[in-house]
Amino acid sequence: METGKVVVERIGGKSTVTRCFSKYPLKFIIPTKVGSSQTDVVWIYSLTYGGGIVSGDSISCDLTIGDGCTTVLTTQASTKVYKSLQSKCCEQVLEARIGCGALLAVIPDPVTCFSTAKYSQKQVFRVSADSNLLIVDWITSGRHESGERWDFELYKSTNHIFLEGDQPLFLDAILLEQGSITTIAKRMQDYQVLAMVILLGPKMQHVQNQVQQYVKNLMSEQLHMPSTALRPYGKINVDHCLTKPAFIASCSVFGPKGVGVVVRIAAMTTESVYRFLQHQLLSLEPLLGVSPYRSS
Repeated sequence: METGKVVVERIGGKSTVTRCFSKYPLKFIIPTKVGSSQTDVVWIYSLTYGGGIVSGDSISCDLTIGDGCTTVLTTQASTKVYKSLQSKCCEQVLEARIGCGALLAVIPDPVTCFSTAKYSQKQVFRVSADSNLLIVDWITSGRHESGERWDFELYKSTNHIFLEGDQPLFLDAILLEQGSITTIAKRMQDYQVLAMVILLGPKMQHVQNQVQQYVKNLMSEQLHMPSTALRPYGKINVDHCLTKPAFIASCSVFGPKGVGVVVRIAAMTTESVYRFLQHQLLSLEPLLGVSPYRSS
């Protein structure tokens, strides 16, 4: 059963919330104005009572974004997933339909799972040929101040995009699970954040081009072995070669004629991912009213 539903339609030439429903443990905050009054956009803040998701919670949200509307779904802080009780898993499901020429930006703060937490989320987006979509999906290693680092039991995140109803356009899943042989922390080594950014549609084209070029240049610099790494007679300076980049990113296109771009990131600090998102999504301010992940 749904715990939340929002419908955004074009009324009087403006994107307008025509239906909003939520029940415990979910709550929506829809401010009347975010950014310039000239910007046609609806911002929706999703939050939970108690500031996090409790073991056993099941949250299901349905979004309908009408033709030509612009909507942002975000959070006020990181999504905290509390400790698992009696091995119960908590879950969130988002189903969204994005109309012709519409734009949906899903730009939450990262998920932070506490020790022993079990969390699963699934996001399904149904788009038209000229729909526009921005998705940021990311997780941190946990509560560093409490000494927790990749200490949760299970994290699963699934993102599916379907074109014109049921034609698969993008199918992706990430699973982090404690193993009997190696822990998540050992597999992740020094990396503290995993992130994925999905950009789809004509209104995202300039951001797609920009981020692909940025990532190409960044990783060329990060992974290039300068001549100083070579010792006389071609012997390799092993210490230099084994240095791990603090920020790793990759880009790939998907869909017919490469209509979408997905960026995958592994980073050693949450702050570096925030900076990347601020910089790469800055040009969306005219569409969204304010720049995503702007510094407060």
